[in-house]
Amino acid sequence: PAGIMRWFAGRWFVFGENLILVVLACLTWFYFQPPLEQAVELQVGWIAKMLARNFILITLVAGGLHIFFHARKLQGDRLRFDRKEVSSKGKLFTLGNQLWDNMFWTLTSGVLFWTGFEVLMFWAMANGYAPVFWWADNPIWLIVLFVLTPVWISFHFYWIHRLLHWPPLYRLAHALHHRNTSVGPWSGLSMHPIEHALFFSSVLIHFVVAAHPVLILFHMQNQALTAATSHTGFDALLVKDRNALALGNFHHQMHHRYFEC
Repeated sequence: PAGIMRWFAGRWFVFGENLILVVLACLTWFYFQPPLEQAVELQVGWIAKMLARNFILITLVAGGLHIFFHARKLQGDRLRFDRKEVSSKGKLFTLGNQLWDNMFWTLTSGVLFWTGFEVLMFWAMANGYAPVFWWADNPIWLIVLFVLTPVWISFHFYWIHRLLHWPPLYRLAHALHHRNTSVGPWSGLSMHPIEHALFFSSVLIHFVVAAHPVLILFHMQNQALTAATSHTGFDALLVKDRNALALGNFHHQMHHRYFEC
């Protein structure tokens, strides 16, 4: 139990992805999310706003990380896992280029499924098909849900990922993601539509577990944006030679490099 508590503390009581994403989800809810009342009917207007917002979000995060780490090389090779560049060319990649391949699948299928699951959840909440949990109902339980959400996402992804490495499904879908033996920020959401559907389906738990709308945003932004940060190819972001923000994971890098093992 003590080890579990230290693990949670190390991810919530320090400056890191979780706190950044909570703030981002709140800002999105107050300033960039159509009111829940509008979601009663599926209309192009409010759906298009969410689609554009998510398109801009992933472009800023994945694009910004790519420019910082790979295009401008502002951190050099410090804390880099693999010095192989992510601009490989060949017929293996859509449009003949790894970077363009990654951007294409992220900005088309990735953003579409990300937004689609958000639209589904907000429409279901607005119409009473999914339970809504407001802050005033029980603030302590809402905080617990925020803390547990990344754990549920990880648990769900573990089983989905094992399924995707079942040979028939791997050849059909997951092989597209594993074109990237050396990864960059745009590689994170570069997936086949089948994988996107499975990947983002973790949010469907909120048809059973009541959630505040901002928790839906946190859940989906956690999945989409940390896919970019975890695929930077670097262990951490350095500020004044100190690890300011944890990013990639060595074992995950090895999984991409030696995916056939």
